[in-house]
Amino acid sequence: MSAPSAPPRTVICVGDVHGYITKLESLWSNLQSALPADAFATALVIFLGDYNDRGPHTRRVLDFLLSLPQRHPAQRHVFLCGNHDLAFAAFVGVLPPPPDGSPFSATWDEYLHNEEHEGWFRGPGYEGMHVQGRRWGGVIKERWNPKKGLPYRGSIYDAQPTFESYGVAHGSPDLAKAVPEEHKRFLRDMVWIHEEENVPIDTDEGQIICNLIAVHAGLEKSIDLNEQLRVLRTRDTRVPKVPMLSGRQDVWNTPKDLTGKHTIVVSGHHGQLHMDGLRFIIDEGGGYEDKPIAAIIFPSKTLIRSTEGTTSQG
Repeated sequence: MSAPSAPPRTVICVGDVHGYITKLESLWSNLQSALPADAFATALVIFLGDYNDRGPHTRRVLDFLLSLPQRHPAQRHVFLCGNHDLAFAAFVGVLPPPPDGSPFSATWDEYLHNEEHEGWFRGPGYEGMHVQGRRWGGVIKERWNPKKGLPYRGSIYDAQPTFESYGVAHGSPDLAKAVPEEHKRFLRDMVWIHEEENVPIDTDEGQIICNLIAVHAGLEKSIDLNEQLRVLRTRDTRVPKVPMLSGRQDVWNTPKDLTGKHTIVVSGHHGQLHMDGLRFIIDEGGGYEDKPIAAIIFPSKTLIRSTEGTTSQG
């Protein structure tokens, strides 16, 4: 008899964190409790992006994420870039440069009509900043965000708590000096897409083996798939606003080119859970004070949530 094959590696996908360290620590503890020790110890853990803004502890969240490889050396950790993370990286000057050598100011034109209303950053260094960095560090004129039913916190990105977590005022150019080098490396090294082969998933017809694509918001239905993958794999910062990191309805579903191809597409970003076939959106509103951070475990599709750190949980 041949020896039984090793069980497939567990895959964990973690939704948006948005600066809530207590919720993140609670979720991590709950994941550890939910899985057999060996499955947790060797898991592939994919964080789906948006580590900063809204919650008060971005600095501590990044410290936690940076500690994971030493604390869990047999795990693999993937840190996807979300739209908030891209904007943070842009403001502190660690975005990869455009591949064609063009200046970041070339990303402004498409959105210049929003500059005054959104109060884009105009402090030292703005001339060489990607448009999303300027939006992130700006001061929006409106006080109220009607889409969320909450006040804006500094900028359209709600970035003020991130600045304050590093001990500087919102919009201060001193943030670039206040952010530690290891945090800058983290922001510089974030990937825009993760692709994994041979991921098992339990279905009503039994377990099947799939490819997995993880991207913060999803894949656009109207853009050529190969062009999307090129932008994501190369982190093409010529793009002023990357739909696959910041889109909404147009990235909700799996593109036609992938339907029927046993490809899991998993994202965060959208502030709600959605599971339809092999399309998974795992973000239960972690950026809201009263909502948990969510994660999904493959192959079982088990959902795990934080149980501490929200206002309703004390």
